[in-house]
Amino acid sequence: MEINTGDTAWVLASAALVLFMTPGLALFYGGMVRSKSVLNMMMMSFIALGTISVSWVLWGYSEAFGESWNGLIGNPFQHFGLDGLLGERVFGTIPAAAFVAFQSVFAIIAVALVSGAIADRAKFTAWTLFTVVWATIVYFPVAHWVFAFDGFAADKGGWIANQLKAIDFAGGTAIHINAGAAGLALAFVLGKRVGFGKDPMRPHNLTLVMIGAGILWFGWFGFNAGSALAANGTAAVAWVNTLAATGAAMLGWLLVEKLRDGHPTSLGAASGVVAGLVAITPACSALTPVGSVVLGVLAGAVCAYAVGLKFRFGFDDSLDVVGVHLVGGLVGTIGIGFLGSASAPAGVDGLFYGGGVDQLWRQVVGALAVLVYSFVVTYVIGTVIQRTMGFRLETEAEVAGIDLEEHAETSYDINGLASGRFGSGSGSAISTTATKTHEGASA
Repeated sequence: MEINTGDTAWVLASAALVLFMTPGLALFYGGMVRSKSVLNMMMMSFIALGTISVSWVLWGYSEAFGESWNGLIGNPFQHFGLDGLLGERVFGTIPAAAFVAFQSVFAIIAVALVSGAIADRAKFTAWTLFTVVWATIVYFPVAHWVFAFDGFAADKGGWIANQLKAIDFAGGTAIHINAGAAGLALAFVLGKRVGFGKDPMRPHNLTLVMIGAGILWFGWFGFNAGSALAANGTAAVAWVNTLAATGAAMLGWLLVEKLRDGHPTSLGAASGVVAGLVAITPACSALTPVGSVVLGVLAGAVCAYAVGLKFRFGFDDSLDVVGVHLVGGLVGTIGIGFLGSASAPAGVDGLFYGGGVDQLWRQVVGALAVLVYSFVVTYVIGTVIQRTMGFRLETEAEVAGIDLEEHAETSYDINGLASGRFGSGSGSAISTTATKTHEGASA
């Protein structure tokens, strides 16, 4: 089958949209932390652009999409350095390189998402090492389980897609449940921030949060609709469902805030948007637009309550990766078993459409398998890094500000006081004063 230029253009454009999501995530996360942590928070996303891009080209793609070893992992040596792919075609209508590009940006943002759970307190060098190890041992194999389906024989592709036959169109399990479970594990490994539950840790710049959420919503159309890997009807349905579910989730979150707290907030609107995007990611090819609205409202409401679990159970998930990505991913993945409709491109009826529990149990098993694997392996990785090179920042440095300690910079130049060795001020004392002045003003 010849390469279709329209399909190829759409997949490459979608890859660019998804790549744009990582800087969007950096803004979203950066606005949610205190002013003394903004640059480090953004750098945790940006470093993944470097480490995962290189890892993906060298062995990541082959590990995710190489010849399957018992449905668990692709052969990492088969296409090492993308060997043998530059002149081949994949899935019939797009070049292999276009598929490589599209899947690479999924890997990047999956890693970056984890960082929100450990904001303010992780050594940057340790985090950089973690991105490579986690991608290699956790993300790449799970991507094989979930995404290695079309173009692979049923007995050679990933076990979730081919043997279990759970539906995950764009990564609710491989990306969001995976990252959410990993974030939970690291939150336990690193412990709570200094002052957690006592000191105010409000977002320092909600404008950045709203801009970041808008960029994420924009890029997510490439994330979901691009996963059709063609400019076709499935892509169009995924696009519409992504719009419907996300808008409904924002309304659901704001309704909970209004009833519970008396006022809807901009942070709630932004968080509701992300919750809806997460939930519809696995389900955008399996639901009708009406079903997507129902799923979105449910995801927004459930996640609005779920973000409070960290206070009830005493773990410090700094930016609610667990409450939004893990919980939202579970709602979307399992929701297919209830709301799936045979009239949608995936062609599977869920429980509410007369399909019984057949698809439901498959969705539950797939979701739980990724959750357990990611949590356990991430906990081990994090513990090893903590006990060898140290993962948690020293208390004094955390209190003074992680930006200054890890990067010799501060995010805002207050009253002309530049920071660190690159500035015109008198070093760290001036930089710390400037940072604290801004933080006090923004609080």
